[in-house]
Amino acid sequence: MEALYLLIPLSVVVVFIALWVYFTASDSGQFDDLVGPGLRVLQDDDTPPEAAPPPATQRE
Repeated sequence: MEALYLLIPLSVVVVFIALWVYFTASDSGQFDDLVGPGLRVLQDDDTPPEAAPPPATQRE
């Protein structure tokens, strides 16, 4: 019975810490887009990038 006097307040503190961590991560935008990065990995882009135009030379 004496162990409950320690475990119940300790578990309440752990729950509040977990909620604080979750809401801090949520406010900072950690969970904004969960699907997009996973789908971008699967997109196959075999086309070469467009050639950049040659740099313009300056004439004085």
